[in-house]
Amino acid sequence: MYQRFALDAVRTSLSDTRVVLIVGPRQSGKSTLVTSLAGSTRTYLTLDDPATLSSAQSDPKGFIRGLSSATIDEIQRAPELLLAIKESVDADQRPGRFLLTGSANIMSLPTIADSLAGRMEVITLLPLSRSEIIGKKPTFIELAFDGRTAPAKSPIVGDELVDIVLSGGYPEVLSRSAPARRNKWCLDYIDAIIKRDVRDVAEVSRLGDMPRLMRMFAHHTAQITNYAEIGKSLTMDRKTVQRYLDIFSALYLTRSIEPWHNNQISRLSKSPKLHFLDSGLLASLRGATADTIRADRTSFGPLLETFVFGELLKQVGWLTERGILIHHFRTTTNKPDEVDFVLEDNKRRIVGVEVKASATASASDFNGIRKLSEATQSRFSAGIVLYDGDKVLPFGDKMFAVPVSNLWI
Repeated sequence: MYQRFALDAVRTSLSDTRVVLIVGPRQSGKSTLVTSLAGSTRTYLTLDDPATLSSAQSDPKGFIRGLSSATIDEIQRAPELLLAIKESVDADQRPGRFLLTGSANIMSLPTIADSLAGRMEVITLLPLSRSEIIGKKPTFIELAFDGRTAPAKSPIVGDELVDIVLSGGYPEVLSRSAPARRNKWCLDYIDAIIKRDVRDVAEVSRLGDMPRLMRMFAHHTAQITNYAEIGKSLTMDRKTVQRYLDIFSALYLTRSIEPWHNNQISRLSKSPKLHFLDSGLLASLRGATADTIRADRTSFGPLLETFVFGELLKQVGWLTERGILIHHFRTTTNKPDEVDFVLEDNKRRIVGVEVKASATASASDFNGIRKLSEATQSRFSAGIVLYDGDKVLPFGDKMFAVPVSNLWI
């Protein structure tokens, strides 16, 4: 069993908060985590069980009545339970009464979010990070905000890095050694999510189009999102494409990264950038394998960028006290400067992270980061180019080229 670094946050929340909700994609380890926390007095219920779901939907108040403390799995299948939980925890305000999990972002529903304000803490559990897999907490982000980076120790490069990116972080995938078996699990997983879970979060009239649309999104990952272009081949208007992307985001399959803005630079992109949350799922949707990457190394770039995004997002989730936000940076000039990820903490300090799939780094790789540094001046903490190399190389004040594996080693 892998060590989950969110576990301490869940325990802390249960000690002082009436309701704790763990959200994240299916098969990311939520049920395993809450089962490890189940005590002898805590009732365990899963809404994936048809009889339990029917009971919850037909009589939410009766379902909750009499539960002293409970773990309820897959709460998005019966969101009406949350109003009954609110009444229960208002009457009995002991902390840790309800531990919930959800595979969809039900907090996007205004009535749900408002009803549990001040009563519930939400913790996100994404698929395994590399640091959780090896059992060592990373210091990459903390060092970067201090303007430093760790030396390269046993860097992982080349084919080994490709294999890590293609595997992603789902525990079931990591348990399979054969790439073909991993790929089959990922494709079956996507198919199951579309057939079973989409209707939990939205009414969809063209469910049959969603597999094709998901593959279309996969081929636009790590790019500025152009809804009209994506919809052309499916004869969908931009609003429909945007709505479907919102559904995939609610199911923790994709995420839109908003652009970073600064008054010092007027010509900045205002469009979001699309990313998948797991590089293994993305690779399967794109048909990427170790062989196809060896034949065309340029195909590795979007996969590696998505992998880095997932690692950064997970690490930011463990550093909640820093309030770190992730944006992207892109100018709208003829030759745009860009930075894949801009990290900004609650002290308004800035770290720029650029991702390169090549084994070498050059001064030109820092063009966007330098533009970011000029705009933020004293707020700028560090600029890092993550690359498929084995050395930490300085490229100016607070500028470093760093092996990708420094993210977790």
